[in-house]
Amino acid sequence: MKIRVLEKNEKTIKLLIEDAPLAFVNAIRRLAISDVPTLAIDEVTFLDNTSVLYDEIIAHRLGLIPLTTDLERFKPPEECEGADPMTNPECYVRLFLDVEAERDGTIIYSGDLKSEDPTVKPVYDKIPIVVLSKGQKLTFEAYARLGRGKEHIKWSPVTISAHKYVPKLKIDFENCDLCGKCVKVCPKGVLEIKDDKLIVKDILSCTLCRVCEEVCDRNAIKVSWVENSFILTIESTGALPPERIVSEAAKILYKKAEEMEKLIEEVTGGE
Repeated sequence: MKIRVLEKNEKTIKLLIEDAPLAFVNAIRRLAISDVPTLAIDEVTFLDNTSVLYDEIIAHRLGLIPLTTDLERFKPPEECEGADPMTNPECYVRLFLDVEAERDGTIIYSGDLKSEDPTVKPVYDKIPIVVLSKGQKLTFEAYARLGRGKEHIKWSPVTISAHKYVPKLKIDFENCDLCGKCVKVCPKGVLEIKDDKLIVKDILSCTLCRVCEEVCDRNAIKVSWVENSFILTIESTGALPPERIVSEAAKILYKKAEEMEKLIEEVTGGE
């Protein structure tokens, strides 16, 4: 198996994975969505709320705010079942808010939340929570814990987790008359005519839509894909770096494979 980083920034990583079965790449994709843990607000105690929104609506909004996550700092969710949020700092972190609007149209943002742990804070400061009129109050205590996307999507660390085959374009130069139709219709600008020749300038940008193939009257273009080669794209919510999400997904897959191996040995008696 070969892995090459095609693109990487604070929120996104794009990997070229070669000589790997589809099942493996798809497992990494799915585990990134459902099994890699992050922090999210799970319990909220409202002390005062005179806004126009019900407590439960605000609580739902709070739960969907991405929080910076230190996986080494907190226990995994399976070790925190039944734990009291107020007495288990290794399982929960407290965030709180106490505001009273001084004027109409005061917007309360995610950045107004205060955290007892400096390593835990909203990833984005400008997520609106509620609009308060003059004199309205909002006071609550919120408790965040680690969870997994398969329990609720608020714990999923990704906004995008997708893969596609590596495209392959075959051009029959004898049949190609350089009409330029394929160049014009390609939504990603993959093709161009250069020095009286149709060339592929960026094969990895191809979406396999086959529009170029459909408009070619001379059947000079054939679109297919490279077997066992994939482009995996992971976009993080910001709770975890994208490369950490891929790494954690791989660790979880390895652990599941080990557990499966042990179960098979138990069933077969080690034969």
